[in-house]
Amino acid sequence: MFTNENNIEERIQELPNDLKKEVLDYVEFLLNQYKSKDIKKANSFKVDCEGGLSDPNIKISSVDLQHKALNWR
Repeated sequence: MFTNENNIEERIQELPNDLKKEVLDYVEFLLNQYKSKDIKKANSFKVDCEGGLSDPNIKISSVDLQHKALNWR
């Protein structure tokens, strides 16, 4: 296996030009895949407040909350 970037570069230099292009295309594909996973991870929405309004002393409905949210916009 390759142990450092110099080994990778040396091996790529041994390839014919058309295969060098394929290597570049594949590297770009891998980078795009990696970036899209990071974006998905960063944009994932976590709901960890389930039951937060389950206190019986709170007298507000989900409809009331929706109306308040519309006013906040």
